[in-house]
Amino acid sequence: MAKKRWLAVAAAVGAVAWFARDVPSALGRAPSGERAERVRRSPQYRDGKFQNTVPSVMMAPGTRQKVVRQMFFGEPHAKRSPSGEIPLVTPTSSETGLGVVWYGHSSALVEADGRRVLFDPVWSDRCSPSQRVGPKRMHAVPVELEDLPRLDAVVISHDHYDHLDMPTVKALLGLTRAPFVVPLGVGEHLERWGVPLDRIVELDWDEDVTINGVTLTCTAARHFSGRTLTRDGTLWASWVMAVGTRKVFYTGDSGYFPGYARVGREHGPFDATLIQVGAYGDAWPDIHMTPEEGVATHLDVGGRVMIPLHWGTFNLALHDWSEPVERVWAEAKARGVTLVVPRPGERVDVDEPPALDPWWQPIA
Repeated sequence: MAKKRWLAVAAAVGAVAWFARDVPSALGRAPSGERAERVRRSPQYRDGKFQNTVPSVMMAPGTRQKVVRQMFFGEPHAKRSPSGEIPLVTPTSSETGLGVVWYGHSSALVEADGRRVLFDPVWSDRCSPSQRVGPKRMHAVPVELEDLPRLDAVVISHDHYDHLDMPTVKALLGLTRAPFVVPLGVGEHLERWGVPLDRIVELDWDEDVTINGVTLTCTAARHFSGRTLTRDGTLWASWVMAVGTRKVFYTGDSGYFPGYARVGREHGPFDATLIQVGAYGDAWPDIHMTPEEGVATHLDVGGRVMIPLHWGTFNLALHDWSEPVERVWAEAKARGVTLVVPRPGERVDVDEPPALDPWWQPIA
């Protein structure tokens, strides 16, 4: 009995030590010094925080208690995880043409004539400051980080854990010399994690940078930010990637809003769009799009081929696992949109998009 108590105490001490070592660092750090001054000068920053261009709330009034109850105890008929193993594809790469590799959730690689940009890479098992608790991935990563092709840039849309992952950033730091291109304030997290200042590019909305022939433009989104209970101290964004005449639009996370039409007017049309379609809910209509709104966004920006993101990997909402892709497929057919739904790891040739294969249906 004494030995069991000793083991339990040792385990508890070890857990506390682990928490004290890793979790505070994963929380990141609020902007300070010159970075904080630049944040305060942003047109998007008012009354002590970043603001959306249209009124937005993180959660609709009166819904919080119901959502918490449903999250913990479940919906009576919800199927929030697949019934079988999610099929993976070993990624391929090309030095020519325009291709997109979806690794799961919102992590994607865009290749344009040999230039490569990695968006929102999350390779951890959980999107959380702790790898012991939090949403756990429902499929393995289709490729290890060390097996990724050469990168020209790593782009982050905002600082939520399912888009900005400390262990992935630290691993990439030693695997690639590519700079990290992020919205205002997010560089503070990266600097805390050991990313050198000369590898951090921070942009406000409507600012751009060109790296090795790739022009990345930070564009508006309708969302929020924060890795602790303090919200909106860093900016969130969508992104335009251009290589020569080839253009791709990446939404990051966002509610539907008129800003997409402006992106289309100023930067479109786009060869491909990578659009958030999952983790929506009636309780948070302003900050995540429904699948139907995702198709509307694709049309607003002038997209040719649409690839849905932000579904299938982490359980972050109350809808069925396959509901986002079924709804986006139906809406795309109704509105004449070319939709491609790759398996995790599958490369989409944007110039010759494949016919849609409903691979998810046998495991829905």
